[in-house]
Amino acid sequence: MLNSVIDDIKSTFRSGNMVSQLIIVNIAVFILLNLVKVFDFNGTIFSLFQDNLALTSDMGKFIFHPWVILTHMFMHISFWHILWNMLLLYWFGRIVGDLIGDKKILPLYIVSALFGAVIYIFWDQFLPGGSNGISIAYGASGAVMAFIFTAATLSPDYSMRLLFLGDVRLKYIALGILFLDLITSIGSNTGGFVVHLAGAVFGVLYIYALRQGVDLISWFKKPEKKAPVRNKTDRKKFKVVHKQSEDKSGTNKKQINKQQELDRILEKITAQGFDKLSDIEKDFLSNASKE
Repeated sequence: MLNSVIDDIKSTFRSGNMVSQLIIVNIAVFILLNLVKVFDFNGTIFSLFQDNLALTSDMGKFIFHPWVILTHMFMHISFWHILWNMLLLYWFGRIVGDLIGDKKILPLYIVSALFGAVIYIFWDQFLPGGSNGISIAYGASGAVMAFIFTAATLSPDYSMRLLFLGDVRLKYIALGILFLDLITSIGSNTGGFVVHLAGAVFGVLYIYALRQGVDLISWFKKPEKKAPVRNKTDRKKFKVVHKQSEDKSGTNKKQINKQQELDRILEKITAQGFDKLSDIEKDFLSNASKE
């Protein structure tokens, strides 16, 4: 049974989009941490994991654990913490992926979380209300908030159907989540709200900069697999068949035209918003996102 579960996870990870892959990684880390917490009766091993994964603003510790600026964004301990973060990531990550492309998901997740981490360290060390390095921060909340406000800035009038409320526009959902986050964080989790607010600001800035032709996450690119280099022996195995070449050429032209149309629609979204698309363009984008 265990092998079957592992095979299902591998299959989902390979065939799913980037949002699904990020959710799987976050859940895997959550399970690992909680298994350690359950079986570590004196808490020493769990504390070691926490010290090496959570973000700290204490420069004395940070200089010996610099990787925490990346690992903290995949770390959750509380069930409700990861549940809400992954639900929001799933809902709004898919919207962002449909509007600006799946390739932007991982860079946006990483860069927005890094931005939130830098703001948190600065606040905790130098601004009123900070702990001067005593507290720690972890979780994907900053990145998730960036996805929420990226979607809301891209298409503020895009509607989502909410339980008991019906259709609500994205701009009101985003502001409502930020407000609820504020009133639940006062006093008990001010540092967390700073990270969340930083993520929201980054999401807005990202789209405004993109509309001006500046991509704030272009420096972070997912490594691309290199095509295998064929030797002379491999080349001898191929035969030239003109009819197949012509068919392939026609297929390539269709793919190029389709990609050009997709790029045009995405540029229109970033410049004018999703609501400015025609019904034909919306259908084209919907079909392209399913492929």
